[in-house]
Amino acid sequence: MKTELLVIGGGPAGMAAALSAYEQGIRDILIVERDRELGGILNQCIHNGFGLHTFKEELTGPEYAARYVAQIEEKEIPCLLNTMVTDLQGGNPCKVTVMNKEKGLFTIEAQAVILAMGCREKPRGAMNIAGSRPAGIYAAGTAQYFVNREGMLPGKEIVIVGSGDIGLIMARRMTLQGAKVKMVAEIMPYSGGLRRNIVQCLDDYGIPLKLNHTVVEIHGKDRVTGVTVARVDENLKPIAGSEEFVSCDTVLFSCGLIPENELSKAAGADMDSVTKGPVVNARLQTTAEGIFACGNVLHVHDLVDNVSKEAKQAGYYAAEYIRNREQDFGEVVRPKIPEKTKCVLPEGRDASKTLICIGCPVGCLITVEEGKDGELSITGNTCQKGENYARSEVTAPKRMITSFIKVESGTSKVVSVKTDGEIPKDKINACMEEIKNAGCVAPVSVGDVLVKNVAGTGINIVATANVAGNN
Repeated sequence: MKTELLVIGGGPAGMAAALSAYEQGIRDILIVERDRELGGILNQCIHNGFGLHTFKEELTGPEYAARYVAQIEEKEIPCLLNTMVTDLQGGNPCKVTVMNKEKGLFTIEAQAVILAMGCREKPRGAMNIAGSRPAGIYAAGTAQYFVNREGMLPGKEIVIVGSGDIGLIMARRMTLQGAKVKMVAEIMPYSGGLRRNIVQCLDDYGIPLKLNHTVVEIHGKDRVTGVTVARVDENLKPIAGSEEFVSCDTVLFSCGLIPENELSKAAGADMDSVTKGPVVNARLQTTAEGIFACGNVLHVHDLVDNVSKEAKQAGYYAAEYIRNREQDFGEVVRPKIPEKTKCVLPEGRDASKTLICIGCPVGCLITVEEGKDGELSITGNTCQKGENYARSEVTAPKRMITSFIKVESGTSKVVSVKTDGEIPKDKINACMEEIKNAGCVAPVSVGDVLVKNVAGTGINIVATANVAGNN
């Protein structure tokens, strides 16, 4: 089997790269994806907050992915789903060994290959935490898949280790689905997540964030029964005498991401010790002939919008390579990696006067003072959205809710949903009850109204993903 351009990975990076190459005149393109559908990790990221830069509106993960899937289908770019790449060799042509249940093991020859496999979570073993291996220990992303894609709750009493955005978002998701999140333990003196996620994922639900704390032991034989949490010193070492036992049946680890680069190494590409991804030049070409890299396989990005932007460049340069067959590698260029988010809040902050805007990832600290005439004085915001948020938060706080609804006769057990507007905070529980009791029958399309006037708010529950019916 032969093709001009082979893209490994059908997530946001792979789709954006393929579309970019198509725009440059390359028509013989093939996307290989190991999952059952395109979209990658976005399919399980049902929360909102995506697309502000790419589409100029706030979308959920599945909605963001659906925008690209629609373009792939419109341009009829072929995809091999449920297909695993087992080996990769650069060259002229590149040789890619793949496997699926229809064709078994076979080889694809391509003039150029774009690596877009994304990243994976650090495992528990990287944390060096004492204890046996009982049931109930998950990476936060794995728990996210179980909840958002399979509709299964992995536990009832949860401790989350690490306060990155995935951990914070899962604290909210587990709470909304009926679990009790005992705490989020963070070894650093600041959170690794966005400020706005501290507000809407922890503060909204009364979930404590324990900074300068870590889990030092996991208890339980067949199932987790609890953890021992201890405070750490300035060297991140547990302080003797600060240990505290916390009962729980589930532990979620949210301790960072690693680029998925087994294939990059197999191809002989040089690796960067800082980014943990392959070494590339200004054209995003690796040291392996004919192989390019983009997205989280190159380095872990902060926003999916930046993944798409970089992947578009990779598609452009791969198309240029196919046409011109440039062989000069040139200088190594390390992609600019944004500094790790340090969510440091003012000590002794009065949450009733100093708000954290949740309108965008910036998370401005906004001060609200009420004058003698009752007028609100709002400072600290950098845009009108911040002022509007502050006024609403002081007078009538509202939130958008994302969840899932069970599907009958569909290719998926559940479909991700959201409120098509913000609802009053005091209506969140009532809204979730109606969502949990609702159901629908496939097929379902993005934007379909599945629950009208939820909890008497005048807001509807709409689908944010497509689910086909069983044939």
